[in-house]
Amino acid sequence: MGDFFMHIYESKKVAVIGTGAVGMSCAYAVLNQSICDELLLVDINKERLKGETADLNHGLPFSPSAMKIECGNYEDCYDADIAVICAGVPQKDENQTRRELIEENVKVFASIIEPVVKSGFSGIFIVATNPVDVLTYVTMKLSGFPKNRVFGSGTSLDSARLRFLMGEYFEVNPKNIHAYVIGEHGDGEFTAWSNAMVSVKALKEVVASQGEFVMQDMEDIEFKVKNSAYEIIKAKGATNYGIGMVLARLIKAVLNNENSIFSVSTFLNGEYGNENVYVGVPAVVNANGVREILEMKLTENEQKKFDNSCKIIKSMLEELNI
Repeated sequence: MGDFFMHIYESKKVAVIGTGAVGMSCAYAVLNQSICDELLLVDINKERLKGETADLNHGLPFSPSAMKIECGNYEDCYDADIAVICAGVPQKDENQTRRELIEENVKVFASIIEPVVKSGFSGIFIVATNPVDVLTYVTMKLSGFPKNRVFGSGTSLDSARLRFLMGEYFEVNPKNIHAYVIGEHGDGEFTAWSNAMVSVKALKEVVASQGEFVMQDMEDIEFKVKNSAYEIIKAKGATNYGIGMVLARLIKAVLNNENSIFSVSTFLNGEYGNENVYVGVPAVVNANGVREILEMKLTENEQKKFDNSCKIIKSMLEELNI
């Protein structure tokens, strides 16, 4: 055939498991950003699944993508590059204990992960279901996958909320705020202020030049970040757009082998003085999942907060006897 060479294009496929508000917000963001070539939606509610798939497909003529969008089963994940787990059982009422809720979600995850792995899936698991740190650990255990190939959304959304509010405060683009919320995605999370940057300026330099009131305002922002989800849930019943965009961004980083940094729930093996726990910390994400964990130098008080975060997560795992 002379000098003619045929290039074989490898299609990028993403499976979104769970087509509730979070799963569909993720799918919608993936479609509108043309992140993959094939999008597989999976849910046990087959009627809803068909409706959501049709609804997305009907928007294809107006999208920047020629994406193939299908609904299917766990067995169809065999050739997916990424499986995003958004499925889970919501809290029944205020009388249901945290342990009861987690136990129910562990059963749900077992019903998902086992058939997905059995299908031949060998990609990356990204977990979004809460409590995300616990369920990411559960996913790693049930799948038997290498720890770097299983990670959760962690405190990525919390960090985004922080950057948004700090950007408003300093009147700069949130993309130029470099600060991380780390630890447990929940009440145990905190902001590593000692490492926060406003563009090229350390936050402590800004405080030194403008006054201590800035730090007091930052602490108010931290409180708002921690309570953002509660306020949104109170207003509209669930948080979904922000986390949907976070998941789409993580998917893109994996598929494009970006080596980008996010505060994801990843496995510690001695980093930050802790081990055998999934927790939100800055990490480099690429085609292999988590390439490496970036250790920030924490203050003594921040280290205590981080250790407490890890204890909270481990206590939940101990209750489950995992």
